[in-house]
Amino acid sequence: MTHDIFRRRRDRFFTKMGEGVALLFAPPAQALGWDLHHRYRPDPDLRYLTGFPEPETVAVLDADRRHVTLFVRPKDRERETWEGRRAGPDGARRDFGADAAFPLAELTRRLPDLVRRHAVLHHAIGVSETGDRLVADLLARFRREARHPKRGPVVVKDPTEILHEMRLVKEPEEIAALSRSAAVAARAHRDAMRTAAPGRYEYELAAALERRFVAEGASGPAYPSIVASGVNATILHYDENRRRIAPGDLILVDAGCEVDGYASDITRTFPASGRFTGPQRRLYDAVLAAQGAAIAKAVAGARYTEVHDAAREVLLDALLDLGLLRGRRAVLKKKNAAQRFCLHNTSHWLGLDVHDRGRYLDEKGKPRRLVPGMVLTVEPGLYVRPDETNVPKEYLGLGVRIEDDVLVTGTGPRVLTGGAPKEPAELRAAVGRRLS
Repeated sequence: MTHDIFRRRRDRFFTKMGEGVALLFAPPAQALGWDLHHRYRPDPDLRYLTGFPEPETVAVLDADRRHVTLFVRPKDRERETWEGRRAGPDGARRDFGADAAFPLAELTRRLPDLVRRHAVLHHAIGVSETGDRLVADLLARFRREARHPKRGPVVVKDPTEILHEMRLVKEPEEIAALSRSAAVAARAHRDAMRTAAPGRYEYELAAALERRFVAEGASGPAYPSIVASGVNATILHYDENRRRIAPGDLILVDAGCEVDGYASDITRTFPASGRFTGPQRRLYDAVLAAQGAAIAKAVAGARYTEVHDAAREVLLDALLDLGLLRGRRAVLKKKNAAQRFCLHNTSHWLGLDVHDRGRYLDEKGKPRRLVPGMVLTVEPGLYVRPDETNVPKEYLGLGVRIEDDVLVTGTGPRVLTGGAPKEPAELRAAVGRRLS
């Protein structure tokens, strides 16, 4: 993404701010053991406006001057030899389009003058402890300096109210990145299916997934990959991936990757042998039908909850037909009885975060309407936990989820993750075709 894209975003952000100065803080790298760190994931908000990917960065965005100042780690030959290259202040200006940039060590000296002239400070309290302390100290200093002609901010606003609404509707460049991420993840799911067979281990499928992610240039998984066989498929965020796959198992794989910072999120459920048993197929067909009904509702102008409601209507009928629920349909619907086996919502936003930011309700407290450029998951599921009572025994321990990433367009929903097989005939052809 070019300087112009980030500058255009900042211009929109400044216009929506109206006045004042905004502060954004990137977190430090997270420790992994004594002297190692996890792979760093740039702060999504700061990255969205500046493209700058390094830890500990502080961005100062001045709406009045339409000016961005970055405070960044300095160039350091020794540290860069150990930890990798740094842009430094010169690189922040040259390669990322900052109007001004300084070493982090100069932050406390320069920040008061950058903030003092504004009546409004945009800062998200609770996101960064370091940022909260710095802002509190700064405001306390301004109060003590009451005789100063520039008294400093008297109002603090949360900039994420603006930023997350901006992030919710994707630009063409973001849709392209999401499409690339979805395509890589779909091919990874095909690899996992080819690897699957009774006697193999869940971690072998996870390795096939993550090998594909890296081989195609993704920065890595967008979240811990889930390979859940047998009863493990009834654990929503299972990620141990240690069990040996048994004959007759269903395997639920929930995995996505990050490409250029944008996440994909796919779930597929398939039989280890390639062929469903009767109970497995009945449960699977119910979820597949529910997903189809839900995707059809992901259209511009629909309320966000219409996607979920469409899936639940199909699943409630299926639960009655399968004997997993009993009683009058209207009463069961009113009591939300399907929740016993459905467990989670059908959708979430997708973007720079796998559970992307943006409100689900509008300013009147109603479910918001979908507009072109929004990207959401559609992921209905049915889970019959092994300790359920008063249900047909053939369904105990079965879990099925099917998830795709869907772009809302002016002409209908566009499934970005269609490259991952999900029709039963496709699964039968894909499962167990070993990778070379």
